[in-house]
Amino acid sequence: MSTAEELRNQILELTRAYVQEAHQPKPFVPGESRVNYAGRVYGEAELLNLVGASLDFWLTAGPYAARFEEAMRGFFGSRAFVLVNSGSSANLLMVAALCAEAADKARDSGPGRLLPGDEVITPAVTFPTTLTPIVQNRLVPVFVDCEVGTYNIDPGLVEAAIGPRTKAMLVPHTVGNPCDLAALTEIARRRNLWLLEDGCDALGATFDGKLVGTFGAMSSLSFYPAHHITMGEGGGVNVNAPELKRTVLSLRDWGRDCWCDPGCNNTCGRRFDWHLGELPYGYDHKYIYSNLGYNLKATDLQAAIGMAQFDRIPAFVEARRRNFRRLQEGLASLEDRLILPRIDPRANPSPFGFPLTVREGVDRRALVNHLEAARIETRLVFGGNILRQPGFLDIERRVHGSLAASDRIMRDTLFLGVYPGLGDAQIDYMLECIHGFFAPGNRA
Repeated sequence: MSTAEELRNQILELTRAYVQEAHQPKPFVPGESRVNYAGRVYGEAELLNLVGASLDFWLTAGPYAARFEEAMRGFFGSRAFVLVNSGSSANLLMVAALCAEAADKARDSGPGRLLPGDEVITPAVTFPTTLTPIVQNRLVPVFVDCEVGTYNIDPGLVEAAIGPRTKAMLVPHTVGNPCDLAALTEIARRRNLWLLEDGCDALGATFDGKLVGTFGAMSSLSFYPAHHITMGEGGGVNVNAPELKRTVLSLRDWGRDCWCDPGCNNTCGRRFDWHLGELPYGYDHKYIYSNLGYNLKATDLQAAIGMAQFDRIPAFVEARRRNFRRLQEGLASLEDRLILPRIDPRANPSPFGFPLTVREGVDRRALVNHLEAARIETRLVFGGNILRQPGFLDIERRVHGSLAASDRIMRDTLFLGVYPGLGDAQIDYMLECIHGFFAPGNRA
């Protein structure tokens, strides 16, 4: 064994000792410990991978990134999985790919390239960066109301929202609860629309026994610390339409035409034999750009953490489902005061959170203040009705029908955490505090 290998082993042994000393969970003390709505769950494997990758000193995407992309591709059984630096970037790449010329080659999956002024159906209750790529690419969002209980786009309203220039749907699976993918895929097929899934909240969820993220032409994921697995920052595009793979890669990597992996040259075998655009014959393929792209790559350090997290997906999803079930069962006696989550019988969510809508006569703000005072974190359902947000008041849009349910969600809904860092003690405490709010004599 070389000196370098010996030193590396010593560093990793010290890392193991450090994890045991510095990164162990602290005991939960009701009323003192904070019950977070989300957080990182990690251990020795993540720290060892991170330290090992830092010693290898791959600073951009490298071996760990390639392994992670292949692992996720296998998980979904997709044509490709493209690692990026955030779920927001993943949404941007999905929309931008449909606006590229190459989308015309994927007409088996949709209507071809989207042009400025074309319409994209999307729900009014959404996250800003699910909507923003539509606006940035000069497309027109068509807003459809959502359902209280599922918090997803109302599938019964989608068909009537389609107009002459409607070319796509971009639908999030809100807080990990799958949309009615049977209805949406049928509409997309029959009306020749692109279907994009924002799966950032829903890793591991299924509909009719099939993984969410495999129904649309593409789907997005986020690996932010609040999400199902984390790299710190990070995300990905799951590509199901094979003709779109090269476009997504190109857009992520500056818009270049070349598809060589980092550190590789001449994968195509004709690096100096291309003639594209108005460039001279033989211009270096590594410097030919066929799309208006970005640099949205993640680093190998992030992917190293992701590989350790990948192995935890089944346990993480089961823990989220278990915590969700306990809250659902524990709050059943309060259904006269709270609307509990509604799940399609064909769906098996991978919950991001546990949403609650207060019924008439219950003050959401008072409930939120009560829980926060008890050190239980709450969150609202992202942007609520996004059209009420200051940054979106003046965007070009079309609104189909009423957005009354979206306004209600904005006004009356919150969600609680179910992430794997919460155990029975935290769930029991959450239930106790919620029931305490509604106890006789309380202002609720």
